[in-house]
Amino acid sequence: MPELEVVIGGRNFRVACQDGEEPYLHAAAGLLDAEARVLAEQVGRLTDSRLLLMAGGAAVLPAGLADGLAELAAQAEAAAEALAEKVARA
Repeated sequence: MPELEVVIGGRNFRVACQDGEEPYLHAAAGLLDAEARVLAEQVGRLTDSRLLLMAGGAAVLPAGLADGLAELAAQAEAAAEALAEKVARA
């Protein structure tokens, strides 16, 4: 099991992952690092655990919103198609 060193918010962390997951871990650490640097500028010094928690929330929240919006768009499209069929039959 590979162990990688990643930098998040200017701090080094050793993290283990499965073989082949290294690029994904580096990408995830890059997202967390970007969010952590913004947080550090806005909030100041944070403990490691608080920094990771807040950066993770900031990185994941937009992805969750995007998924929710995609689901709503699909539901709206289905409703519009159903309405168009009813109008065509009327």
